[in-house]
Amino acid sequence: MIKNAGSTLLFDSSDWNFKTLSHAYDAIETIAIDELGLDVYPNQLEIISSEQMLDAYSSVGMPLMYQHWSFGKRFVYEENGYRKGHHGLAYELVINSNPCITYLMEENTMAMQTLVTAHAAFGHNHFFKNNYLFKQWTDAGAILSYMEFSKKYIAKCEERHGTSAVEAILDSAHALMDQGVFRYRRPPRLSSKKEQERARERLEYEEQTYSDLWRTLPRATGRPDPEEAERDAMERKKVLNLPEENLLYFLEKNSLILEPWQRELLRIVRVIAQYFYPQRQTKVMNEGCATYVHYTIMNRLFDQGKISEGAMLEMLHSHSSVVFQPHFDDPRFSGLNPYALGFAMMQDIERICNQPTSEDRDWFPAIAGSGRWRETLIDAWANHRDESFILQYLSPALIRKFRLFQLTDEASNKYCEVASIHNERGYSEIRKALARSYDVSANSQDIQVVDVDLLGDRQLRLEHRMKNGVLLEETSRDATLAHIRHLWGYGVSLAGVDGKTGAARYACSTG
Repeated sequence: MIKNAGSTLLFDSSDWNFKTLSHAYDAIETIAIDELGLDVYPNQLEIISSEQMLDAYSSVGMPLMYQHWSFGKRFVYEENGYRKGHHGLAYELVINSNPCITYLMEENTMAMQTLVTAHAAFGHNHFFKNNYLFKQWTDAGAILSYMEFSKKYIAKCEERHGTSAVEAILDSAHALMDQGVFRYRRPPRLSSKKEQERARERLEYEEQTYSDLWRTLPRATGRPDPEEAERDAMERKKVLNLPEENLLYFLEKNSLILEPWQRELLRIVRVIAQYFYPQRQTKVMNEGCATYVHYTIMNRLFDQGKISEGAMLEMLHSHSSVVFQPHFDDPRFSGLNPYALGFAMMQDIERICNQPTSEDRDWFPAIAGSGRWRETLIDAWANHRDESFILQYLSPALIRKFRLFQLTDEASNKYCEVASIHNERGYSEIRKALARSYDVSANSQDIQVVDVDLLGDRQLRLEHRMKNGVLLEETSRDATLAHIRHLWGYGVSLAGVDGKTGAARYACSTG
């Protein structure tokens, strides 16, 4: 179809070409930058086929992922599901990199290409560039070159040491990915010059305080002194910087059996696990931000007469599917849809800033009626994760809209109890409980390396601080311990203690 002369429409056909994509991109960019005030990395749009999208799916969304049998297994699973019509594919895929790479499916219509460009190339892109967790834990400018390095390095390792040897290390490392991230920021590592300076200062101090008389004292005989044993344990823990929450990091640095290339494999898996850690903590905010941005831009383009009613209806149909939230008694219900909750919260913040109720003024006195919705949203996207965002901005109006209430399920009670309903106290409790459910660190297993005697039995001692009395599932626990032993080379023991009282609850080991 040929566009009429004088028409302001960006496109009037479902077919797309690169010229039309470019025009749509320019119109979207004008609204995103000038009207919404977004700050994004330079964009790079790539058109890919459904098979390439399946390949990206199976490789955790990274275009230059190294080879591993588990990715091929997932590819077959995803492809079978897609070919049989059990599920569809995403319209786009976006990489947190600089430039930000957005993959668009070639099967998309022009209306969908416009929507997903606004969603990914501007919504996700702005969130990646500005959220504090992504700034703190990821290096968008270096990730693609690092992925290219890791892919080539692992391929060379397979040629030199054999595929089986490489896969054995990667299998064990993948099993520990959840325990292979730093959850708290560490002080920057000292330079070699600074470390040498500190070593020299320690040596000078020891020489100044050394007394040769201690050498003449007779050595203790018989049973070892408990105090001395405790001092030794404290000293070796200090040297090894224990306790250590990042198991992959500890094994990479301290395992006595790993060769240099095997340590590098652990490091690669650990870096990739850390790269994805912010995304686990910002699912609601990230998708909510991108959905809000594409919805706002699409409506603005329609108001400007740049997209037709037919294209707008197609976009709204897709948008409604994305933010669909089944009720709790619907067979399709599988929990809260992060797109639905995130988008609703972004719209609610805009409403509170522009048209607050008296209830909003009580709950959000700092922003209610301020009219500063853009600044409030941009500040929230930059400075919160899901937990703090919900705790700060979930309103009673939205709790009523989503029909949220709180249930308690105590092991000592055979019935569930409705603990919080829609009243002043209940809103606060529901908000706290929902925010807590999005706290990744609180819901992850807290397992740390607490001790190892490298000059003695070399047994690696782990401690599991249990939350709410929840034990580890035995089969997967034993399988994971076997992977740790494979990388450590000596015995591994795990002790479970109550997180509140510190009382011992269980113990197991690999022998």
